[in-house]
Amino acid sequence: MMETIHHWIDLILHADTFLPKLIAEYQGWIYLILFAIIFCETGLVVTPFLPGDSLLFAAGAIAGSQGSLNIYTLLLLVFVAVFAGDNSNYFIGRYIGPKIFNLNLRFIRKDYLIKTHSFYEKYGGRVLIMARFMPIIRTFAPFVAGVGSMRYTRFLSFSVLGNILWINICLWAGYLLGTNEFVKTHFTVVTLIIIAVSLVPAMFGALKGLLRSQRS
Repeated sequence: MMETIHHWIDLILHADTFLPKLIAEYQGWIYLILFAIIFCETGLVVTPFLPGDSLLFAAGAIAGSQGSLNIYTLLLLVFVAVFAGDNSNYFIGRYIGPKIFNLNLRFIRKDYLIKTHSFYEKYGGRVLIMARFMPIIRTFAPFVAGVGSMRYTRFLSFSVLGNILWINICLWAGYLLGTNEFVKTHFTVVTLIIIAVSLVPAMFGALKGLLRSQRS
């Protein structure tokens, strides 16, 4: 179990070394592999640990510096993967979500579901945009929207907007910064900064909740 966790942490922090190896081994099939990873990270509540931000940043960096990936193909491919993942997660939540909330399943962290639900109560549909930039929570956001029976057209509009912003920011940031020497030699540091920045809204919300509970 610990070995598996270590493997995924290593993949997230060193996507810049893992991705070129996959490209060299699978060549054109790499697009299908990237599609599968992004779809699962977005569409399945059992795989929130898969890389998202760092993978897109690394893919953009490789497209910009090495040319072995096409940035426009990535933009389209990732959008389709995220759109499909969000929608499947939403409808899974809508039809079987209430049962999962009442079960104690080891592979689904109920505390993550509850935390995401509290975000919805506070911010409404905007959560789908905010959550797209927050690891783990973005995996549960469409699912909880389905459980809460959010109107599909409302869900779709916020989901698409959040997806377009997230995909373009991550891929183009990698594409434009991928040739920078500091980024190339300190990719792990850059990845940790990206993760830390993406977690700021969640930490800020948790801190506000803690201070509010202490005052009451």
